[in-house]
Parts: sequence; structure tokens; C-alpha cells
Amino acid sequence: MGDLLLVRHGETEWSLSGQHTSWTDLPLTDNGRAQARSLGPLLASERIGRVFSSPMKRARETAELAGLEHVHVDVDLCEWDYGGYEGVTSVEIDRTRPGWFLFDDGVAPGPPEHPGETPEQVGARADRMLAKAEAAFADDEGSVVLVSHGHFLRVLTARRLGLPPSAGALFQLETGTIGRLGIEHGRHVLAGWNVRPGS
Repeated sequence: MGDLLLVRHGETEWSLSGQHTSWTDLPLTDNGRAQARSLGPLLASERIGRVFSSPMKRARETAELAGLEHVHVDVDLCEWDYGGYEGVTSVEIDRTRPGWFLFDDGVAPGPPEHPGETPEQVGARADRMLAKAEAAFADDEGSVVLVSHGHFLRVLTARRLGLPPSAGALFQLETGTIGRLGIEHGRHVLAGWNVRPGS
């Protein structure tokens, strides 16, 4: 069985400014596009069985620029729904909610179509996505690639390693990088993190 390769999309204006971005469908910046292209040679060296992507423009564009083909779009790969904190920075949130921490406290309620998610809800979505990845591994011996978003991929990593969703806090993930989750002695392990050319 191959590895689970986690690709965080390239830089956007809001990832640069620190604004929480879930459903706001921003494109990549020029630097974000360069980050995505730079992942191409790394991914080309892999035997890839299946590729899944978030439906958001920044993820799909990253997949395309990185040279990934036959991409299956899956809504379970969307970013954590930030509810009332969409477009707001952590510094701004801390002014009204001192000591707030996303992985412990979740978000403020948002509009009906984007009410926000608790850490447990994001964890349940990550578990669904991991089940789909397992099904893909059963069909093909190659690696499975998930192109998604920072906070969601951190929660998914925690769940893959048998940790609670809040443990995603331990896995800081930069834009335009790859994480590798493998197996050693029958156990899921973190085999590479924040990988980019030259790292």
C-alpha cells in the first residue's frame, strides 16, 4: 500500500494576511501559483493511485498546477467551516474572546448556510475522508493524494494517527507543502511534513 500524501493549497491573499478562509472562494496569489508548480516534480516521482481535491478554487488550482490528473472533487475535503469567524484573523478574535484557540474552542455561529463546525464535526468529516482513502488503497497499490486546506488536513492527520481532532493543533502546515502519512510496523506514522523542494 502506498502513502497518504496531503497537499495544502498554495498561498492566497487571506492565508497571507492570516484571515480565516473556509467557504470564501479565493484564487491563489502569484506566489501561491509558484508554490503549486514547485510541487510538481515531487509528486511526479510518486506512484499515485487516486487524487482527491476540495472543490474550492485554491485547492483545484493547486492540483492542476502541480500536475495532478484525474482529480476527484470531494466536499469532505473543504476547510473547517469558520462560521462567524470567516475572514477574521486570530488577533481580531482574541480581542473579544481572550485565549481563544480554534482546536479547543471551535468558532462563533455564522449564517444559516455556514453555521460553523466544532472540532468534533471536523473530525467526523476527516474520518469519512479517511474511509474513502482506505477504499482507494484497496483498489490500487499507489499513494492517495488529498489536496485540501490547512486546518482540515491537520485534523485529518490527528485522526489518522489515532488522536482526537483537537490534536491537529500539533501539526502546523504551511501553504504549498506536502505531508506524508505512512505505515511502520503496522502502525500509522508521520513520515514527512511541510515538504517542499529543497527541504
